[in-house]
Amino acid sequence: MELLPEPGAHQGDSPPSPRSPSPPDSPTPPGSPGLLAEDPGTPPGSPPLPTDHGDPLTPPRSPPPPEEDGDLPDGDTRTSSVPRLIQKECPKSGEMQPDDQEILQATYPLPVDSWRALMAQIELLYQEYRDKSTLHQIETRRQQDAYGQAPPIQLSSDDSVSQVEASPLNTQGTQSLPPSRLLSSNTGSGFNLWQDLPEIRSSRVLDILKPEEVKLQEAMFELVTSEASYYKSLSLLVSLFMDNENLKMVLNQSEIHFLFSNVLEVMATSERFLLDLEQRMEKNIVISDVCDIVHLHAADHFAVYITYVCNQTYQERTFRKLLQEKPAFREVISQLELDPKCKGLPFSSFLILPFQRITRLKLLVQNILTKVEEGSEKEGTALDAHRELEKVVRACNEGVRKMNRTEQLISIEKTLEFKIKSVPIISHSRWLLKQGELQQMQGPKTSRTLRTKKLFQGVYLFLFNDLLLLCKQVTSDRYQVFDSAARGLLRVEELEDQGQALANVFILKLLENTDEREATYMLKASSQSEMKRWMTSLAPNRRAKFVSLTSRLLDCPQVQCIHPYVAQQPDELTLELAEVLNILDKAEDGWVFGERLHDQERGWFPSAVAEEIMNADIRTQNLKECFRLHRSEDSQQSQNKDRRKMGSSRTTRQ
Repeated sequence: MELLPEPGAHQGDSPPSPRSPSPPDSPTPPGSPGLLAEDPGTPPGSPPLPTDHGDPLTPPRSPPPPEEDGDLPDGDTRTSSVPRLIQKECPKSGEMQPDDQEILQATYPLPVDSWRALMAQIELLYQEYRDKSTLHQIETRRQQDAYGQAPPIQLSSDDSVSQVEASPLNTQGTQSLPPSRLLSSNTGSGFNLWQDLPEIRSSRVLDILKPEEVKLQEAMFELVTSEASYYKSLSLLVSLFMDNENLKMVLNQSEIHFLFSNVLEVMATSERFLLDLEQRMEKNIVISDVCDIVHLHAADHFAVYITYVCNQTYQERTFRKLLQEKPAFREVISQLELDPKCKGLPFSSFLILPFQRITRLKLLVQNILTKVEEGSEKEGTALDAHRELEKVVRACNEGVRKMNRTEQLISIEKTLEFKIKSVPIISHSRWLLKQGELQQMQGPKTSRTLRTKKLFQGVYLFLFNDLLLLCKQVTSDRYQVFDSAARGLLRVEELEDQGQALANVFILKLLENTDEREATYMLKASSQSEMKRWMTSLAPNRRAKFVSLTSRLLDCPQVQCIHPYVAQQPDELTLELAEVLNILDKAEDGWVFGERLHDQERGWFPSAVAEEIMNADIRTQNLKECFRLHRSEDSQQSQNKDRRKMGSSRTTRQ
């Protein structure tokens, strides 16, 4: 995975929450910023607020009976003297009484004490929340998949990390449940909801809002509370680990810098972000929007994440070196990890928090996008926020990849000797896609010559994004290059039904090799999946067995990840729990070539880490939501291209 990811002591397990500039008569609560939701694709209406014991913080949600006018509960500070219209799609005329209109137009400010109480309830660390919310998401999608007809629920592509055991679905005898029943079927999962807040339950808002509007409120509430959980975990990283005097004694300044980088800036950024989200909720518990705040902070403040994430290579290297060479460091870290505040979580899980959060935040915005009306103002702010977050995530990934790729190219170049004209290997625009040994067939292709293994000779391939090198392995770490070609001039062809001798054999054509001639090689792989993986890497534009996301078809084989997987080879895909992928190809020996929906990254992974989504309605809904997002991005790119053309035209006329 690319990390691709409060100073001073404090009382208890909860660090102080960021102070907000409040009116003189409304002091800011010093409560602890808490925890919560983090599963962008958590089923509609269930952004979680886990508790330390995994039980709901409030009774099962059922809206209280309407109260008589003027009969407000004690402590209710909502004001209707300055009503503010809640942005929503109002029901058709005749479906709502005048009293209902007044309820919808009223402002329900969140009292300072209520915010403090909410933060105090957020006890789990961000890492713990991810585990719980992802399991909740996977199980809910399984329930939806088990029904003959998908509930009217919009799903988004999601991300998560945890270890969860797959359990077979019992689809026999299932009956369709009403959407409301499906949404509440997991109330025992330990997640709290926006609709469970006392201020919401004491109002009549839940009686008036449509189910889709409640789901949108839950999605925005999840973003707010999960940021509080993240801030809590960052504060613990600083106060328990970074500021520990014993740890400072065993580390020099360089090691401290490589381990913690600019984490103080990252935490200050989270504090500022959480402060604005808090002020939005204090204005009205019925949240107007959060994506406008996300857009502002992503554009102006989130560059600190790029700095932190790009330090990953040095961070991991320093951490491994310290564990191996400094027993005192190992001892201090082991003792700190035993602190009850850590909840049994390792030090390394705190170090990767910033990268995990910035990628998760993008998916949380995607989840909000699935619940807003197309063409609405909220859709515009969600798309703007997503584009800014996508820029940050892309810059983080590219920063990490660039450093790793350069080191890898330097290492490979040291192992090569050229029998042909030398080719410069190191280039800022080049990276390794795949390397490994295949068997090259020699001599004429007849049934007689196929009987001897001497016809096959080992050949080692280095495939880069723009270049192929064919080598003979001289020693364990030395390779002699005897042919090469540009990757764009490669063609592959599979041999089928040719008998056991030609099993897993394919033909590789170099349309123009190093001698400026066409060359053909017959290559044999060790397995069907290895053959398919080489063919896919050598000729990426070769037609896949199944459709691609870019084909814009409304159905395609899909799976969701049920076990996290870390890529072992460059052509593999690192997967996190609950991610949804289109299946492009399969091998009989258990490997799958897929395309992740939320970012369209492709790669191979073992079939055992995923389970197929059988419900066609769910698959179609997943694709439609992705098309909606990428259609907007394509439109933005087209507009930018038109602006560049206009600028170029003006320059030419001048």
